[in-house]
Amino acid sequence: MSYIPPHLRNSSSTATITTSIAHSVSSTYTNDHPNLSHSSSDFNTSSSTTFTPHSRRSSGTFSRTISVPQPVSPKWTPSDRVLRFNDDQIEEIRSRLNIDVSVASGSPPAPAAIESFEDMCLHQSIMKDIACHEYTRPTSIQAQAMTVALSGRDLLGCAETGSGKTAAFTIPMIQHCLAQPPVQRGDGPLALVLAPTRELAQQIEKEVKGFSRSLESFRTAIVVGGTNIADQKPELRAGVDVIVATPGRLIDHLQQGNTFLSRISFIVLDEADRMLDMGFEPQIREVMRNLPEKHQTLLFSATMPVEIETLTQEYLTSPVQVKVGKVSSPTANVSQILTKVSESEKIDYLLALLVADDSHAKRSNQPFPLTIVFVETKTRCNEVAEALVAQGLQAVAFHGGRSQSEREAALRNFRSSSTSILVATDVASRGLDVTGVAHVINLDLPKVFLVETFLTTYC
Repeated sequence: MSYIPPHLRNSSSTATITTSIAHSVSSTYTNDHPNLSHSSSDFNTSSSTTFTPHSRRSSGTFSRTISVPQPVSPKWTPSDRVLRFNDDQIEEIRSRLNIDVSVASGSPPAPAAIESFEDMCLHQSIMKDIACHEYTRPTSIQAQAMTVALSGRDLLGCAETGSGKTAAFTIPMIQHCLAQPPVQRGDGPLALVLAPTRELAQQIEKEVKGFSRSLESFRTAIVVGGTNIADQKPELRAGVDVIVATPGRLIDHLQQGNTFLSRISFIVLDEADRMLDMGFEPQIREVMRNLPEKHQTLLFSATMPVEIETLTQEYLTSPVQVKVGKVSSPTANVSQILTKVSESEKIDYLLALLVADDSHAKRSNQPFPLTIVFVETKTRCNEVAEALVAQGLQAVAFHGGRSQSEREAALRNFRSSSTSILVATDVASRGLDVTGVAHVINLDLPKVFLVETFLTTYC
């Protein structure tokens, strides 16, 4: 099955978007990567775009025409107090928050970091939901990334997991969507978030819903594997404002005509380096090169390999780069220990280590410390989990071979501490929000050493 999602052919006030779905083995793309730009002056708020998808089958050709409104670029300005900041004040705030900001030569300066949600002049409903979250002030990544996103500029963000990164793109995304013409039945979404794993996508969707719960008509859909694709169709076809998706399942829905890219004007690539590690680069490129010409892109990555730099150059327009702390470095409260053990003795060594921890916890009348054990394969994952359970320890396997309900149950039990040891493949290596993890054990050496969120690491 070859697939060409909708895309704008030109930048005039009326354009034609064509989607072709051919039922054949070969895959051909007839569109070139559009010239990305999204300056406020280019957005026409009164015109519409003609959208004509075609489904080519052996029996003939089916086509229909839909009027697609042009995206609106919201006019955002911070409070007067922030507008009065001079250069020295802006740099002092960034230095205090450990924020590094850079822009391309010839680009205008980045907006100032703002340390108060009130000074960001957000929609009243969003402010109400921020208060419900009991957020008192922005984190470092939120203080700077939100102002860049609210100003309509592309963003390349680098920050640790647990830094508040999800809210840093979720809140501006909701504000952007509120400025757009309403979504109608049969429309595609206004905004798209791509994430590497089901679990991270679920966490992001929960955050989006949390910051939009005061908006009765605001609709969000999650599109991930592990569930029946037919169950996701009705919601998508009814029209949603935001889709949070893993790349593979999104492509499946686009191929089936359950949703479209024709109205997207805000896209987020979260944990982009992880998506590349998992082999999603072809799907990411397929989505990016078929977006409407005028859109805003936010890309977040914990590391900056060459592949991320290439994606940035190809799909982001003069991005503002925001770094909080040191990229690719472990957090300050992580203690790392490397122990040399032969392959044949690894599981025995692990069992002895964790049984000793269990005995110590019982003598101290303390709960067993939450522990994650990373292994390389699904088979190894099951083997290690079974060995731990046989020793009387509360352990569960977590990998891509388990059903979605089994993975959700494993995470739920681990978060609640009813299961104290999570044995996992790298599907859980980044982006999961679990509080109170004491130990991370890499039983098999990772391809890249990157510890982001945990207190103690045994290798």
